[in-house]
Amino acid sequence: MELMIDEPLFRQVMGHFATGVTVVTTAHHGRLSGITVSSFTSLSLRPTLVLICIDHRASSHAAIAEAGAFAVNILAEGQEYLSRRFASAEAEKFTAGTYELSPRGLPLLRGALARIECTLQSTLPGGDHSIFVGEVVAASCHDGRPLLYYRSGYHTLGS
Repeated sequence: MELMIDEPLFRQVMGHFATGVTVVTTAHHGRLSGITVSSFTSLSLRPTLVLICIDHRASSHAAIAEAGAFAVNILAEGQEYLSRRFASAEAEKFTAGTYELSPRGLPLLRGALARIECTLQSTLPGGDHSIFVGEVVAASCHDGRPLLYYRSGYHTLGS
């Protein structure tokens, strides 16, 4: 007999794992889409792959699948407002001056600690999420410190 853990306990336990904060963005037929994502990691060096996990119900889920490309914007401290905006149900998440389009047409957030552009290599099932595997086609990083998420709150590195 398989034991099931209850959802509140699972959320509490997983909240003890500190993560960086990312906003995953894409563009499809001129429409920009973005979502705050904590389920992001590098997957492979050869080929260079990353993965993100997106809830099936999120509007960005369909946008990423249809676009076949996405960008991961790793947020810097001081960008909590971007994380909150892209995690909200707010209709217009992209505001003038906060992003630029890459040569590939992907929206990249200004001031992000690092930005990674990917082509969608595969999509795998993951319960109520899809696991999108992206092949990295461009990347950049900047000096700064990361925005962290831990125990349901935003944090920064100590000095």
